Amino acid sequence: MPVTRGFGIVGTGVIAAIHADAIALLSKTGLPGARLVAVTDVAAGAAAAFAAAHGCPAEPDLGALLARPDIEVVCVCVPSGLHAEVGIRAARAGKHLVVEKPIDVSLAAADRLIEAARAAGVALTVISQHRFDPGLVELRRLLDAGALGRLVLGEASTKWYRSQAYYDSAAWRGTYAMDGGSLMNQGVHYVDLLRWCLGPPAEVTAVCTTQAHQIEVEDTSLAIVRFASGAVGTILSSTAAYPGFPQRLEITGTAGTVIVEDGQITRRALAADRGQAAPAEPAAGPAGTAAADLAGTAAADPTALEVASHAAQLADLLAAVDSGGEPAVTGRDGRNALEIICAVYESSRSGQAVSLGR
Repeated sequence: MPVTRGFGIVGTGVIAAIHADAIALLSKTGLPGARLVAVTDVAAGAAAAFAAAHGCPAEPDLGALLARPDIEVVCVCVPSGLHAEVGIRAARAGKHLVVEKPIDVSLAAADRLIEAARAAGVALTVISQHRFDPGLVELRRLLDAGALGRLVLGEASTKWYRSQAYYDSAAWRGTYAMDGGSLMNQGVHYVDLLRWCLGPPAEVTAVCTTQAHQIEVEDTSLAIVRFASGAVGTILSSTAAYPGFPQRLEITGTAGTVIVEDGQITRRALAADRGQAAPAEPAAGPAGTAAADLAGTAAADPTALEVASHAAQLADLLAAVDSGGEPAVTGRDGRNALEIICAVYESSRSGQAVSLGR
């Protein structure tokens, strides 16, 4: 009989369904013991409906869920400004942690969560599932092999669209305290990927604006980042780019350029390829799709996320638990992305460059 790997989900909003589906996928693809044991939410009706849809019980509160000995891992899917609060309670209960992005909305909260996980001896991963996308896995391999030469330039772009109804659907959306703006919520993935590729940042200069929504945070941000290595990069994030476009990461070095769109390499031009700069084979799905056809993707619909990469990250966490090592995406990685985002916001407020890493 397979060993049971029990998961609990705290918060049953939009992203929780992705976690439930990822757990189900794990059970079908190499980890048959993985199962969703229970869920909870402060909205009892929402929790009950979610539980019924996914074939598990709904616990009345967080304490009841954490008291279950058959839950090994807790997925924290509450509003971003509550990630640390919930995660710390789960860590103290001895549960390993999968925390949705961002790790929280402040560095102080992130530090409290990281320390709580360390003190409790539990594994902590912050969702950055795109590191497990095929195109990013290959880009990381090329970088590790030095195939791009000395890195000089990076571009991270998230040009998505969210309606005003999206922000109006919950009181916490579009707030500083619980959500953050387009960069904190939607652009954080590609901020993480840019830093993963180019290393620690040294300085950030940015502007943030609210262009198309009635919210207290930004819906559009643009930043220039100087990295400690000497490379430079740009970060663009918006939820005002109708109808929504593929997320894009472009990394350039002295020996070539690789472009990734929605997790697939769409262009690879390397000196080692004897000067051949033909585009990669068109990707199936969003990366090879016209913008007008993106209505069913995350670019325009927050519920339309792929599950496979989430499942891969959950599997990586379980492997880390078994080996006693660290997951591929740690709490520190989540903090690193948040640090850049906080610097973007600080630079936009002050109109000055913000230094990091000193």
